[in-house]
Amino acid sequence: MSQDNPAVRLPALLYGLEDRPGTAASLLAALQHLLASIVGIVTPTLIIGGALGLGQYIPYLISMSLFVSGVSTWIQSQRVGPIGSGLLSLQGTSFAFLGSILAAGLVAKGRGDTPEQILALLFGLCLAGSLIEIVLSRFIYKLGRIITPTVTGIVITIIGLSLVKVGVTDMAGGFGAKDFGSASNMALALTVITIIIWLSFARNSMIRLSAILIGLAVGFVIAAFAGMVDFSRLGSQPFFAIPEPFRFGLAFDWALFIPIAFLYLITAIETTGDLTANSVISGEPVKGPVYMKRIKGGILGDGLNSALAAVFNTFPNTTFSQNNGVIQLTGVASRHVGKYISGLLVLLGLFPIFGAVFVLLPKPVLGGATLVLFGSIAVAGIRILSTQTIDRKAIYVMALSFGFGLGVSMVPNALSGLPDAVQKVIGSPITISGITAILLTLILPDEPPAAAHDEKVVAKPAVATN
Repeated sequence: MSQDNPAVRLPALLYGLEDRPGTAASLLAALQHLLASIVGIVTPTLIIGGALGLGQYIPYLISMSLFVSGVSTWIQSQRVGPIGSGLLSLQGTSFAFLGSILAAGLVAKGRGDTPEQILALLFGLCLAGSLIEIVLSRFIYKLGRIITPTVTGIVITIIGLSLVKVGVTDMAGGFGAKDFGSASNMALALTVITIIIWLSFARNSMIRLSAILIGLAVGFVIAAFAGMVDFSRLGSQPFFAIPEPFRFGLAFDWALFIPIAFLYLITAIETTGDLTANSVISGEPVKGPVYMKRIKGGILGDGLNSALAAVFNTFPNTTFSQNNGVIQLTGVASRHVGKYISGLLVLLGLFPIFGAVFVLLPKPVLGGATLVLFGSIAVAGIRILSTQTIDRKAIYVMALSFGFGLGVSMVPNALSGLPDAVQKVIGSPITISGITAILLTLILPDEPPAAAHDEKVVAKPAVATN
């Protein structure tokens, strides 16, 4: 630990990083982490499975997402050799990859691939991409010139905005629904949104953290009474799910790989931010050799855990920032609580009946919750951008990055004259926005301090107005 920046035991912290709470205290803290994260862990799989017609495999895929999340959380929090941050950091399925994975899966589905072939392709792409984050973990500190907060903010904002379409489609009933856009579907979705927003302003911190889960539960009950839930689908699930490495095999496509590979770069930057915030909340150093060791180990853990996810038939993992809020709420920063979180997640993952319950969620219920989630992702990106000086360079970087990203999302046929391989790469709003932001950041000149100050005064009111 560096002498110039030692760990500080915060007054509100009941248990520090290396403290060992009793079984009851550890289990209670673990349950609170689980409530805050369970929806985030399973929702990407629900969306991917529904959009790509993976039907019969969705409960198993959800089970594996929980199982791998448990194993990954243990690795991240307990630190295995150089792997893991050693902080109380929960891992779960990443929303960042959702758009690119859906795009790749829809290409495979469009050419007539079976569900098994689609999954083989997706897991092959994700396994290869995880190697990028593993390599980046060794020199993440050198990427500041390329991946600036402006670039990161743009990409995160585009991720959220590009996924809003998925949420609204589910609100209306889902792809191909006979009652698509019906008043009953929209009313149910808006009810879920209202409950989530209402609970988000509750005085009880745990209720606020569990607002989305409670909203889904209430929406599910309302839908069940309205006859919108088919409970007969529960009976077809096996009692126990056996984790099978490479159950669907592996496949690969270079053109579809690039958008997914790019996101591993962004995820590494996000993980750095999550672990830095976790260190602050836990009273641990945020500079010096101990901090840098944790960051490198955390990103390495992120990459290896995503590889593990592909091996065990689920989607890329990353650290969950919402769990930093749970640490603040409970005052428990002990990494030993991670063992309890891991155990609960693995236990849930081994029983497919739990995943099947989520599959029963009507699309409008899921859509109402995901619209809030995706909108929140976009807001997180905007918050990052709001911390930056909005000078002339930043204006053009953001204008063109958002323009290209939202442009290809709204008018996908605009690229129809380009070769298929090129369309697959820059047809992704996330990829084209990220590439544009990086290139312009490197190419456009920085403004002199005086000019930047003048531009800042002019630009900021315009940003605030928007």
